[in-house]
Amino acid sequence: MTSSTTAPTTGRVTGTYLTFQVGPEEYGIEIFKVREIIGMLPITPVPGSPPEMIGVINLRGKVIPVISIRTRFGMPAAEAHPHNVIIVVENRQGEIGIAVDRVAEVARFTEAETEAPPAYGLAVDTTCVSAIGKSQGRIRILLDIARVLGDVSAASA
Repeated sequence: MTSSTTAPTTGRVTGTYLTFQVGPEEYGIEIFKVREIIGMLPITPVPGSPPEMIGVINLRGKVIPVISIRTRFGMPAAEAHPHNVIIVVENRQGEIGIAVDRVAEVARFTEAETEAPPAYGLAVDTTCVSAIGKSQGRIRILLDIARVLGDVSAASA
C-alpha cells in the first residue's frame, strides 16, 4: 500500500495531525486542513442555525461560522476556560471554526501507528473517524474533518 493521508478502506493513515482535546478525549485533524488557531473571540449567535453551530466570529473583517465539537459529538457543555480555542479549518465552502477545549500538539503518525476504528465503543459516530492513532502511550481519534463538518457546512453555506 502506498502512503497517503487517508485510507478509508483500511483505517490506516499516515501524516501530520493537529491534536486537540474535547473533554477527556484527544482528537486529531490533518494539519494541512488547519488555517490557524485563535483564542476565543466574541461569538454572535445566528437564529435558525443548527444546534452545533454556536454562531459566527469576525476574524480580521471576515465572517466565519463556528461550530462546537462538543455539541457535534453529543457531549455536555463545559465551563469556559483560558485554554479554549477556535481552530479555523479549510472546508469545501471556505473557512469554518471549530471550538475545542484545548490544542495538544502537532503529531506525526506512521501507518504502523494507526488502525481502523472499532465498530463500537467510541463516543463519536465512527463515520467521522479516519483512524485511531496510537503513539506516546496515548490513543487519539483521527478525524475526517470534511465528514465532521458535512451537515454543518451545508447549513452555513
